[in-house]
Amino acid sequence: MAAVATYYELVGGASSVREVVDRLYVVLLDDPDLKPYFADVELPKLKRHMAILLSSVLGGPEPYEGRELGEAHRGMGITEEHYAKVGDILVTVLRDAGADEDIVQHVVHTLGQVRGSIVEEPSEVAG
Repeated sequence: MAAVATYYELVGGASSVREVVDRLYVVLLDDPDLKPYFADVELPKLKRHMAILLSSVLGGPEPYEGRELGEAHRGMGITEEHYAKVGDILVTVLRDAGADEDIVQHVVHTLGQVRGSIVEEPSEVAG
């Protein structure tokens, strides 16, 4: 009986995930709305972290053992609009890399599951 390939294997494994992450951050850092979130970030470390996280989401062999997502994003003031924009960019990058729709929808579903841990609603309405 043949083993069923994971999404991680279907996208091409570690090298493909790294390429997706590299492309993701090129686009994110080129966006004037999103670039400020990365101003004081050690980008190589963040990219490694993101590659492990995405690999884990896709069923890769290395489990994500980083900080809990809510803790890692606390205090960043991430808005619903910016979270959705990052998600849309990730989906586009995945599709551009040849990910099939099942993989894309799995990632979209995961983004929906973790949204509440990452998005910070403003404590007051700006007036």
